[in-house]
Amino acid sequence: SHLPAKHTLDKLGIPRRTFYRWYDRFLEGGPEALEDRPSAPSQVWNRIGEDIRAQIVEMALDATELSPRELAVRFTDERRYFVSE
Repeated sequence: SHLPAKHTLDKLGIPRRTFYRWYDRFLEGGPEALEDRPSAPSQVWNRIGEDIRAQIVEMALDATELSPRELAVRFTDERRYFVSE
């Protein structure tokens, strides 16, 4: 086509930034690089492990009078493992 890319993208409602991101991916990896990717990371960076979670639950059941904030502070002080409410 003789139309400039900007005109075509405007007609299609695709932001130029999106197009050029797709274009760069295509140049680097071919058509396979354009396949849908998962939008969320597969692992959350700040998720606590099940063993720590079990320790927190045990402490919470033993000290039901503590608020979530107080529980987090106590757990951090006693176990030397930082958690937040």
